[in-house]
Amino acid sequence: MKIVLVGYMGSGKSTIGRLLSKKLKINFIDLDDYLVSKLKMPISELFEVKGELFFRKKEREYLQELMLKKTSFILATGGGTPCYGDNLRIIQEGTTHDFYLKLSIPSLVQRLLSEKENRPILKNIANDALPEFIGKHLFERNNYYLKANHIIPCDGLHPEALVEEIIRRLE
Repeated sequence: MKIVLVGYMGSGKSTIGRLLSKKLKINFIDLDDYLVSKLKMPISELFEVKGELFFRKKEREYLQELMLKKTSFILATGGGTPCYGDNLRIIQEGTTHDFYLKLSIPSLVQRLLSEKENRPILKNIANDALPEFIGKHLFERNNYYLKANHIIPCDGLHPEALVEEIIRRLE
């Protein structure tokens, strides 16, 4: 079984993926970490040195590599992964267990304020401009996210409750 988690940055894909992995005893893969291990360079550095286009090409290459594997896993994608090229098609041809972890703009802002320095796309955005930036960005990406086979509203829910909801939907 392949389970793929999609959603905006800060939506909890890695946190939920790790918890789900423990609960289901299935390997967890964070696509960003996988990319970093393959390219031997942090994502922020990849963006600076090689540019976003290079990053997106590699992201697609490694996504396809993973989705073609015969093994079971839980994959946390990057926030933009399903929104570029044919990545969404690659995901959905590999599994029907793709989940959009949906959060409101205020929830995303609250989570991302403390993580801005580690997020290349947000690094240079002023704190007071963050809600507008996330809102615009989410509007552009939502079309892709909403094509997921499962949409999980996450506002106000604890990670354990989200894991139980995902498991319920797998049955």
